[in-house]
This record gives sequence, C-alpha cells and structure tokens, in this order.
Amino acid sequence: MAIIFNETTKEFHLFNDYLSYVLCVLPNGHLGQLYYGKRVSEQSSYTYLLEKRQRPLTAYVFEDDESFSLQHTRQEYASYGTGDFSQPAFEIISSDGSRLSDFKFESYRIVDGKPNLKGLPHVYVEKDNEAQTLEILLKDVVSETQLCLSYTLFSNKPVITRNARFTQFGQEKIRLSRALSMTLDLPDSDYDWIHLDGAWGRERHISISPLHKGIQSIYSLKGSSSSEHNPFIALKRPQADEHQGEVIGFSLVYSGNFLAQVDVTPFEQTRISMGIHPEGFEWQLDNGETFQTPEIVMVYSDRGLNGMSQEFHMLYNKRLVRGVWRDKKRPILLNNWEAMTFDFNEDKILALAEKAKTVGVELFVMDDGWFGERNHDHAGLGDWFVNQEKLPSGINGIASKIHELDMMFGLWIEPEMVNKDSNLYRQHPDWLLHHPKRSQSHSRHQFTLDLSREDVYQNIYQQIHRLLSENAIDYIKWDMNRYMTEAFSVYYSKNHQGEIFHRYILNVYRLYEALITEFPHILFESCSSGGGRFDPGMLYYAPQTWTSDNTDAIERLKIQYGTSLVYPLKSMGCHVSDVPNQQVKRLTSLDTRANVAYFGSFGYELDLIKATSDELEKIKQQITFYQNFRHVFQEGNFTRLLSPFQNNLVAWQVISEDEKTIIVGIYHLLIQANGVASRIQLKGLVPDATYLLNGKIYRGNELMSIGILIKEELQENYKDFVSHVFVLERKDEKDGNFET
Repeated sequence: MAIIFNETTKEFHLFNDYLSYVLCVLPNGHLGQLYYGKRVSEQSSYTYLLEKRQRPLTAYVFEDDESFSLQHTRQEYASYGTGDFSQPAFEIISSDGSRLSDFKFESYRIVDGKPNLKGLPHVYVEKDNEAQTLEILLKDVVSETQLCLSYTLFSNKPVITRNARFTQFGQEKIRLSRALSMTLDLPDSDYDWIHLDGAWGRERHISISPLHKGIQSIYSLKGSSSSEHNPFIALKRPQADEHQGEVIGFSLVYSGNFLAQVDVTPFEQTRISMGIHPEGFEWQLDNGETFQTPEIVMVYSDRGLNGMSQEFHMLYNKRLVRGVWRDKKRPILLNNWEAMTFDFNEDKILALAEKAKTVGVELFVMDDGWFGERNHDHAGLGDWFVNQEKLPSGINGIASKIHELDMMFGLWIEPEMVNKDSNLYRQHPDWLLHHPKRSQSHSRHQFTLDLSREDVYQNIYQQIHRLLSENAIDYIKWDMNRYMTEAFSVYYSKNHQGEIFHRYILNVYRLYEALITEFPHILFESCSSGGGRFDPGMLYYAPQTWTSDNTDAIERLKIQYGTSLVYPLKSMGCHVSDVPNQQVKRLTSLDTRANVAYFGSFGYELDLIKATSDELEKIKQQITFYQNFRHVFQEGNFTRLLSPFQNNLVAWQVISEDEKTIIVGIYHLLIQANGVASRIQLKGLVPDATYLLNGKIYRGNELMSIGILIKEELQENYKDFVSHVFVLERKDEKDGNFET
C-alpha cells in the first residue's frame, strides 16, 4: 500500500495490491482524475491520460489554448460555471449572489491511519498500518473558502473511502446549496448500473440496466434513506456476473436524504455523483465554520458482484459496526408483536416468555404497546414511561422475571415520533416539524418531532436515558414508522431552513452515540417500518437492522438476496413468522421459513402458545441447529449462487472463517411438470480438499465443477416452496475414516 505524490508532474498515485487511483493537479490548478481501476504499475507520469483536444461549442480555460476545457476533462470534485456544463459536486452562493467558484490546489498531507468524522458515522481502523489517508487542500481566493478532499486507502482491501469538507475563512457568509460527498469521472460508459429499489414489504430488490446517455439516478427526499431506494449503486461491465468480471460499488454512509446519480455525456464519459440530496438543502457558513460531507465507500472488484459484496461484508462487519456486539454472537429472539400486537398484559407476556424458554429462545422482546396510553396506534408516542395498567410490575418487574428464565429482555421504542394524543404533544405542540400557518400531514396517526432542536433532543435523550438506566434492558428495537413532511422548524430563522433535514439526522446520530456510549451492553436494532432505514449510517450505531416487515419466506428470498449485495448476514434481522403470512397470506412450511431466516440474525415472531407439540419440537430443533452453526451464519463468507430474480431455483452458501464448514441453502419456488434435474455448483472451496455431505465424500473441484444434484433431496416433499439446507464439512487426511 502506498500514496505517492510526484512533485514534478503534480500527480498522486494511491495503490495497493488490488487497485490504483491516479489524481493530478490540472493546468488551471483544479484537481483532476486520470485513472481508477485495477492495480497498474508505478510510472514516472500518467499525464498522457489527460485528454486535450479542440471541440466545437467548448469553453476553454486559457485564452491562448484551445485544447484544455473542463467540459472534456475528468475532474475529481467537479465544479460548474467555468466550462463544465454537467451537474457539479458542489455549489457555493456568495454574498453577491454569484454561484461561481475556483478551487485551486494549495497543499496536501499524507497520514497513516484514518481520521474520524466528528458527528458522522464512518468506517474506522484500529491500527494505523491498516490504511493511509490523503488530504488535499484547495482554496477559492475570492470567497476565502477552503475545500479539503479526503481519501483513505486500505492496505489489504480494494477499498477507498472519500469525503469533502468546506471551511469558510473569509468574512463574508457563504451558502452551500450543493455539497456531495464525491464525483468520479470514468472515461467510457460501457457499464450496466445496479441499484436496490422497492417499497415497503419489498425492499432492496435488485435492478440492473445498461447505461444510456443522460442522467440516471436514485434518491430519497423522505428524511431517511427509504424503502424505495438504498444509498448504494454499482457499475459492472456487461459481461460481469455474480462470479467474474469488473464491478465498482459505491455506498453512502448516511441515513438521510441522498442522491446517487450516473450521468453519461454525448462523448461517452461517465460521471458518478453521490451525497446529500441538494433539493431543499442549503447550509450557511460564517467565518470559521465548517461543513463536513458524509463518507462514501468505494469498492473495486475484478471477481464479479460476489467479490464486491464480500469486501463490503468484511469491511462493515469489522470496521463499521462497533462495540461489544461487533464480535459477540447475536441472540436468537422471540418478538411478541405478531402474537399480541397491542393486546397484552403482564400475564400474557410471561406465559409467552415461559413457552419461549422451553424451545431455547435466548432473548424475549416486548414490542409496541408497553408505554403511555398506547393501546392502539393513535396514542402514546412521546410518553416513554410504562403503562402500569398493563404491566403493574413495571419494566423492571417484567425484565427480572424474564432474566429469571435465563433469557435476555428487550423493548421496542420509537423516540423520533409523537402522537397528538400524548402528554408530550399536549405540553409542547410546537415541537413537531411543521409550518404554523400550514396543514400537517400524518402517517400512521403520528408526527415527526423536530429533532433538529436542542430542547427536543434533550427531552427525548432524558426520557430514553431514564428508561435504560432504571431498568435491566438488554436490547432495544428503535423504530421509525413514517417519512418526514412539512420539514420546517419554528426554532430556526429563514436562513437555516435548508439545514433542517441534515440537522435532524445529525441529532439522531448524536442520540444514538450518547446511548450506546452510556449503555454499551445493550444490543440496538434499527427499524423503519421494517427496512426503510437499512443503511451503513445506522449500522455504525445499531449493528443489526430489521430487514423488512414482510416476513414471508418466499418474499424474503428477494429481499435478503438484494440486501446481501452490500450488507452482511449478521446485520439482517431474519425471523420465522406465522402462516398464513400476515403480509401476503402465503402458506409455507415451518422448515422453509427457518431455512430462509437462518441466513441472518435469527429469531421468531410466532405465537408459541398456539403452536402444536410437533411445531414446538421442530422449533426447538431449529434453534439448536442455528446455535450449532451460528458462527458460520454470522461470521462466515457469504456467496450468492442462483438469483430469485432470474430463476425458479434459488441458492446461496456461507463458508466458515476457518473454511471447514459450508452451509448451502436451496429453495425451489414452484412445481414444474416433468422438471429437469438440477445441479448447484458451489464456490470458494479448496479444489483438492475432501468434503463430507450426507455421508458421501466429494472433492472440492467436483462440488464446484459438477455440483450437487439436488432433485433427490427435494423429491420427498416435492411441492411449491420446498427448501433444503445442506451442511458440508471439510475433512483433512489426519481426520482418518470419513464414513458416517
């Protein structure tokens, strides 16, 4: 790994064993980009890649030079107004109304390690030798504004992280109306672009389409990263697939409004832009003030989509997630929501918990309905104190009784929201996001608290802090069940209304940071009507996320498959629920529901009181199986084999860290008349190693080239939605007799 600066040619070369990134100072002092991709050798100069030529209708930088223009030059952090007519990375409005800027190279520094981003989630390092960071300072002399572009190169990963920071040193006030985290210009457009889209109940479905001239984008203006679009995109060469070919992934470590955009020029040049969405955004900077953009994680893969995903998984598992729960096994939980909704009391809770104990559940979670006057979704949000009519022993009483059963105890909260039928609203009606002269939109009968305000932040912090400090709680499910509307704050002046969305999410992060610091033993799980805020920003604080409110096993195949493009299995809350499924009314077997849910942080949503003795015995066996192989599911290397978006047969696998255990999940969706025999080819095995499967011996190359014939495994229960999970064990010669 190295970051090298050539003083003569003014070039930066960032490289490790996997990739190279070459930047240069352009003839006008701006920063340009010459190459990003697979590792190339060190050269004395790569400036031959700077394309200069004369074209009609081009604005040139220098009066005596009709070859150099910003329109046809790959810029590193693109600006607008001096010759480049594409959408820029940033825009500054000066006090005279000008939107022009001219940031020229001033200096740089290279440091070992990776600096933290104050107040924002970010990837981190534990030792300085894991990474090097390049910071390039540029300055606009007219407005006296400094721009710092930061790049961290990881030593043993094909990963570069990027961010930008603006500091105002001049006396005039400036306004940022656009401040993306990055732009990246690529020399051609021969790519397919991939993003994860959907809606509530069908989050993070994979969408792939060829690039075309003009702009293609995904975004959120909902105040959260959203169920509709995830803050992730990838570009892959058309021939690339899951297992081979060139792929570049871009992941934004942020949980609010975002824009991810690909713009192809008429000259086939491609610009990727990503960061906070500029719509409705404006940030005022006075003398001495700074604005920091969120972080982008860029992953390069020449091993296809799985290669990209595995790098994201390893990085986010070990260098985004923090605290004791990063390396700790995630408990198997039972959540009472689908069994009871709001209709419960202490006796019902304890009866369900006692039944959960008999099958081996490790964590009992009491969901919505335990607080205030919360007997339905019209009331109670904002009042984070126990409803003693339902729970006369209080939270501590319930928690103590759960702990006596040798289970952990967890609670559901939704601290960012309020019902108008609540003590909090009656005392502070001005604490909503709202305009005093305009109507207010509700969703699920609830409204968004103006968490950008300090007094609102302090009230919510003190309520939740009291709840956690006075009660023996091991787990918190933090929900957010609506998008933000009427994003106006009566607390701020007109000059700061464009800051509300970002200030809100900064205080969400601040609240999380305060609570996880003071209560490090608590496992936080993020939720936003299911997977509406499944993003890297949340994983920095809450190491797992409720993947979707849709718990149907067949729907979950697509949801979990798409989610795995970026996010590790350990981060996905995956539960077995009742049938007919609450969301789609489908009937699937208890086996198939578990076989899907194993590939994540495993749990149940069932009413065990109503379960038959046979069902309880099967659940007990499922829990034992997951406990035996939890280390494989939660720490192993995951590979997608067959896609539910393209096939009637779906398959994936996970290999343990020591490469001794391989677990394969296979899911047959619909019966086919006179169907063909199917083989699943595994990936990532040791070619000459010996593997044991169902008492039979196979070589690794056999399993990867010939595959597993699976029809006979599914034949005995051949019907719609049948599935099977295989466990293979690698055997070394010293293990002796392989027979079982």
